[in-house]
Amino acid sequence: MKTQLSERWLIIGAFAVIYIIWGSTYLVNFMAIQAIPPFLMSGTRFLAAGGLLLLLSTTKKHPPITLRQYRNAVLMGFLFLSVGAGCVVWAEQFIDTGKVALLIAFDPLLVLFMMWAIQGSRPGPWSILGTILGILGMGLLVGQPQFTASKEAVWGLIAIGVSMVAWAIASIYVTKIELPHSKRQGTAIQMLGGGFFLFVFSALSGEFKQFSFQKLTWPASFSWLYLVLFGSLLAFSAFNYLLTKVSPAKVATSTFVNPIVALFLGWAFNEELLSIQSLFAAGILLSGVVFINSQ
Repeated sequence: MKTQLSERWLIIGAFAVIYIIWGSTYLVNFMAIQAIPPFLMSGTRFLAAGGLLLLLSTTKKHPPITLRQYRNAVLMGFLFLSVGAGCVVWAEQFIDTGKVALLIAFDPLLVLFMMWAIQGSRPGPWSILGTILGILGMGLLVGQPQFTASKEAVWGLIAIGVSMVAWAIASIYVTKIELPHSKRQGTAIQMLGGGFFLFVFSALSGEFKQFSFQKLTWPASFSWLYLVLFGSLLAFSAFNYLLTKVSPAKVATSTFVNPIVALFLGWAFNEELLSIQSLFAAGILLSGVVFINSQ
């Protein structure tokens, strides 16, 4: 009885972690890039988290990793983290964190479209309804003046679009390729690979010249540490734990809880404006995601 009760609280705690911490990373990313250029911040974050995770994975014996598994894990790290996460953080220079989170909530609909186009997986009626709602909500959200008021905002939207395409491609193919048998080792290699390419992006874009330790602030430093320890290590552990205890559909509810958390935190701590149109668009878009996840 005590074991069941403690496991129940562990599950509740794990859901709280992926809901709140992953939802908070949008704001924390923004705080970190106030003193650390976006690609450099993301690259060092994933290199540090990946190194720590790989170190933790040595506590248990695992089957040897083949060259193909290494290559596939690095490729997934490039798509998920270098392009997927890196472009999102870069876009936060120009678009409010809460709105970025809402835009990213469109990704399950994009995955649905791509699976239909690539694999011929025809969506069911609830998914079609969810897609219609998602497109309508996205149109209302992006149709607001602040998204076209400056060239920077438009570039931010393009970066988010590239991010979602990369994430969708990786989401479709990650289950079809051979990865390390240990999820912890596989994720560590993805983080190290993704972090390496972000580091290269940072060097090529001239970010090294923009960064100075003298300009590093305490809020940015603590934000970077939070992203490494909580946003990567703790949230990843909670996510994997939930996949072994509850259905993937329940774990996927983070897709529409995270944007709500991000919207609230952006409004409460970053003075981000919540217009009636944004809230209405959020309700429609997230309803679409719910319908897709319920299929």
